[in-house]
This record gives sequence, C-alpha cells and structure tokens, in this order.
Amino acid sequence: MRLTRFTDNALRCLIVLGLEPEQCITVQTVAERMNMSYEHLVKIVQRLAELGYVETVRGRNGGVRLLRPAHEIFIGKLVRETEENLTLVECFDPISNTCPIAPVCALSGVLDQALQAFLAVLEDKTLADALGPREQLVPLLRQNAENRKAQQPVA
Repeated sequence: MRLTRFTDNALRCLIVLGLEPEQCITVQTVAERMNMSYEHLVKIVQRLAELGYVETVRGRNGGVRLLRPAHEIFIGKLVRETEENLTLVECFDPISNTCPIAPVCALSGVLDQALQAFLAVLEDKTLADALGPREQLVPLLRQNAENRKAQQPVA
C-alpha cells in the first residue's frame, strides 16, 4: 500500500501546523519547512479547509492554522478523506475488474483484510500522536527551511 503524495503532504502540513497550533503559518513557510511544492500545497490546504481540518486567514498576519486540537484529528479519517482510491488491486473495483479468477480468488480477500488492518491502525492514531518528539521536530523543520532558502539563487 502506498499513500498518494497528496495525502502524505496533507499529513506533513498538519504536523507543521500542529507544532504551533496557536500560530497562523503561511503556506510558503509550510512548503519550505517540509520540502513541498508551494503550488501543490495550496491545493492541499484548500482541501483541508473544505474538510474542516484547517482555517485560512487572509491579510498581513494571515496564513493557515488548525481548526481543531491535534488530539481530535484522526489520521485514519484523514487518509480516507484524501485518498481518491483505496483499490489495492483491480478486482476490488467491480466496474473495471477483468480478472478471470476474481469470483473464486482467495488473494483478494487477504488483500482486503490487510487494507482494513492498515486503516484500523490509523483509525486510533491522532495528529497528537505524530507530534510526540516536538522538541526535535521544531528545530529540524526550521533548519530545513533556512537551508532551503540559502540554496535558492538570488534574483
């Protein structure tokens, strides 16, 4: 199983915001701290706002911030809401399935069971769980942003 870049970046964005929940952080700052494409992150933030995870604030001191506490943001729910397709194999989708053994195949059941176990583990985990090593995360992210800025060519 592999999560899409969209979901991965959504989780990483929430981690940055969760480390400073009272702050409005610009999308550019989140992108710099996490080595993300700014343009892609804008779309992610829009989706996270639609889903009720973050709020965006316009203006001079604007940015994005968590809309609810980290312990109320469940990773499993976020993954289900941001992954467009959790179809591991073709036979999971009855519309596009062309596998001739699908009606009797035992492998599809095993794969579905594995997918459900994967999601079940995530259901109980919150953003707060991912913020555990806060004292180590904050300096790493800030240093990464500084390094990234230093590497950009001067215009």
